[in-house]
Amino acid sequence: MKNLSQKPTGAFIGASWSALILGVLAYIVGLYNSDMLLNEKGYYFAVLILSLFSAVSLQKSIRDKNEGIKITGIYLSISWSAFFLGLAMLVVGLFNATLELSEKGFYAMSYLMAIYASIAVQKNIRDLSYFPVDNDTFKSSKSEDVTD
Repeated sequence: MKNLSQKPTGAFIGASWSALILGVLAYIVGLYNSDMLLNEKGYYFAVLILSLFSAVSLQKSIRDKNEGIKITGIYLSISWSAFFLGLAMLVVGLFNATLELSEKGFYAMSYLMAIYASIAVQKNIRDLSYFPVDNDTFKSSKSEDVTD
């Protein structure tokens, strides 16, 4: 196991979660407000879900391998394949879509923001797992309530 010297800051954790929520929300609101058929909306939603899951899975697999945790080659290959498949599906879908160029850019940017943020959030969760939970905050607030 790798010993971390510093845990992620609250600002980075907050920025990561904010970017993830904003990216996913923007993408979904864009789909909701679009004039696409329901099956097209479902396609783009499925692409986002596949990509979010595969990005987190790929990041975890790579990090496990770098930290000496055994992973199977097939799982790493599936993670890479699913990641590139989701990306390819978005590119092909947007290339062939009858959308304005600005709409295509909107979907691409909110997609990339969500993917990057999902990796950052997973990294933060993993990094925080190496540090013990600070229960002193809870103990001090409880001890102050007790009067002698």
